[in-house]
Amino acid sequence: MSGTTAAPVALALRGATVRRWSTALGRELRLLDDVALEVRAGEHWVVLGPNGAGKTTLMHLAAAMSQPSSGTVEVLGARLGAVDVRALRERIGFVDARLARSLRGHLTGLQTVMTGAFNTIIPQVRRLKPEHEERARALMALVSAEELADRRFEDCSQGERQRLLLARALMADPELLLLDEPAAGLDLPGREGLLGALATLARDRPALPTVTVTHHLEEIAPSTTHALLLRSGRILAAGPVADVLTSERVSDAFALAVDVRGRCGRWAAAVRHGADEG
Repeated sequence: MSGTTAAPVALALRGATVRRWSTALGRELRLLDDVALEVRAGEHWVVLGPNGAGKTTLMHLAAAMSQPSSGTVEVLGARLGAVDVRALRERIGFVDARLARSLRGHLTGLQTVMTGAFNTIIPQVRRLKPEHEERARALMALVSAEELADRRFEDCSQGERQRLLLARALMADPELLLLDEPAAGLDLPGREGLLGALATLARDRPALPTVTVTHHLEEIAPSTTHALLLRSGRILAAGPVADVLTSERVSDAFALAVDVRGRCGRWAAAVRHGADEG
């Protein structure tokens, strides 16, 4: 009897709940509430939801930066709370807004990418070898950032910085790639350049699973295979992207009547007005 072997699970949340006490409100908040999710090798997930839905909290669990209050989280086969997270984080590529702010602006694009070899703020010159530079240049070519090699990071546009950070996140050959709002603040060319880089990455690294958080359907890469809708810390829908990103489900997630359209792997949402709401 033959069958298809399921791809390895890269990220598994089972009943994951994150609680925090709010002194200002005088009560406990549930940032995530009984979340169950599996991300397998080769899958590309997008996570959408309004502000406060729990998206960043979910990403911090996936990045082994925090632990659930209850339930379990397994990242790359390691259960949080029973593993050295420092070693685990070296196997994860993570890009968020804080990373861009923490890097040294005077470094060149090439130097910025090479800091990813050992996940440091500045290049570890004594530890770097010629093959590290070769890999950095190859990754910059992969994300269409070759021309940024000698440009200072602080002189790059936001879109250029995001492509450099994507290359940096790949330097250590991660087994899981997490992108928290990578297109936030980008203009149209910057956004399209980044999405093109993600599509190229999916083609050249087909087994690498990715999870991307965004607020906007227009920022979803055409390589996306699955989608997750969050609202108030709970999952409203999760599964193949075309099954999840329907007008009804997206409207429910954002508490706003919208029409969702998808074409050739790209997505858009428009608010219903007047008679269209019926």
